[in-house]
Amino acid sequence: MAAPLNPPVRPPVLRPGLGFMLAHPAHAIALGFGSGLSPVAPGTAGTLWAWAAYLVLQHWLGAGAIGLVVAAGFVIGWWACTVTASHMRVLDPGSIVWDEVIAFWLVLWLVMPAGFWGQFWAFVLFRVFDAVKPGPVAWADDLFHGFGWRGGFGILLDDLVAAFCTLLVIAAWRFW
Repeated sequence: MAAPLNPPVRPPVLRPGLGFMLAHPAHAIALGFGSGLSPVAPGTAGTLWAWAAYLVLQHWLGAGAIGLVVAAGFVIGWWACTVTASHMRVLDPGSIVWDEVIAFWLVLWLVMPAGFWGQFWAFVLFRVFDAVKPGPVAWADDLFHGFGWRGGFGILLDDLVAAFCTLLVIAAWRFW
């Protein structure tokens, strides 16, 4: 018996689990090493993971090295988000949280050394910009869609714009 000409199309992976995350290194990265598996507010869980990971990283790395980690994390994350979204067959899955991770690392890298309350307000501002998507964040969110490199970049872009908006508010607050 011959194989069918059109194999059955698999449905999208809407709620990935531990098995999906461990099936490919890109999945583990894109899903924030499990933080994106949170059933409630995965973007917030990913940002909290990013905050904790940053605090650990700064004990071993100086500011210049962390800047390199952020830059490398962007490139690796672009690949991981591209692969994972393709494997999930969803354009911008909520469980992909590497965009929050890399964007919040960028925020922390540029506002440190800040005390707990400075970091807390940076977290709150970033989450508001990322969730509400005002003006430029919504523009960036709509700019790149699809699968492949373009879609992976689009997943990251709106969070980078949210990080930029967060940094603008912090800079304006410090200026006044």
